[in-house]
Order: sequence, then structure tokens, then C-alpha cells
Amino acid sequence: MNGLACKNPAWVQANDFSFSGLHNPGNTGNPFGSAVTPVTVAQIPGLNTLGISMVRIDYAPWGVVAPHYHPRATEILTVIEGSLEVGFVTSNPDNRLISKTLQKGDVFVFPVGLVHFQRNIGHMNVVAISGLSSQNPGVSTIANVVFGSKPDISTDILAKAFQVDKNIVQQIQWRF
Repeated sequence: MNGLACKNPAWVQANDFSFSGLHNPGNTGNPFGSAVTPVTVAQIPGLNTLGISMVRIDYAPWGVVAPHYHPRATEILTVIEGSLEVGFVTSNPDNRLISKTLQKGDVFVFPVGLVHFQRNIGHMNVVAISGLSSQNPGVSTIANVVFGSKPDISTDILAKAFQVDKNIVQQIQWRF
């Protein structure tokens, strides 16, 4: 079982293998200026055990998809409209930033488990489509994981890890 029980084949219908809505722009009226419309096993039950999913990503001018990673998937992104700055960071000990500016039609790969980001670098809206190598790729946004955990990670630990005053950590944690 790959996370979900399989549906009885006698009950399977065409709707289990389709999704409508990727033609609709997502609402980018949020602090990040981006919106992700997922098409995972939660939206298409027929993806169960197939190891694939996709998302539509909309970006307002200068909108970002904050640094995050997918614990169960590699991502391949294609720019449909506009220009994006994209990048990922290699793992320890190098922690090298691999980044590029993409134009309409360009493709970029984010390896599984590596922290990555995207940013609209223009004055127009951008649309991208990403394929992911899992029916349920998961997502962990770095700031949310570190500063928004419940219960909080101790301010002593975070202050030492980031080499900042505990008051700064508390101010950031308060926002989450």
C-alpha cells in the first residue's frame, strides 16, 4: 500500500483519472505573491501507486515560492509564461547554490530532498507547471518548519544555530 488503499476496480470511473481547473489562475493575493494548485492523489484518485503528480504555480510580479523541499519527490518545472529565477542548494558540506533565470519554455529540475525556490523577476504574472515524481510529494517550507513548529523549537537552540539574539528568534516565531 503506497499511502492509500486501492479502490475496488469495479467502482473505478473516469472521474478517478481526471481533474479540471489548471486553466484557472491561482490567487496570488497573499504575502508570498504565489499560488500552487496541486494535482496529486488527493485530487485524482487514479494516481494512487503511479508515482506522479503535478502542480500549476502562479506568481504575481516579484512573487516567490519560499525555500522548501519535497521529501518524496524530484520536481521538474516548465515556465509557461514569463521569467523566473529558480535555484536549489546542494547538501552539506558544500551547500552550493545552483540557480538560473528561466524564460518561457525553459525547464529546470529540483532533485528530491534539496531546498529550492522560485521568484518572478518581472513586472507581469508568471505561470509554471511542475511534474513531481510522487503521487504525494509532500512539502516542507523551511521557515515554517524551523520557526513555526508546534511546540516551538527552543529559542536557545535556534539562536545558537542561526547565531542571532534570542529576541530575534522570538520575533520570528511570533509571526508563525
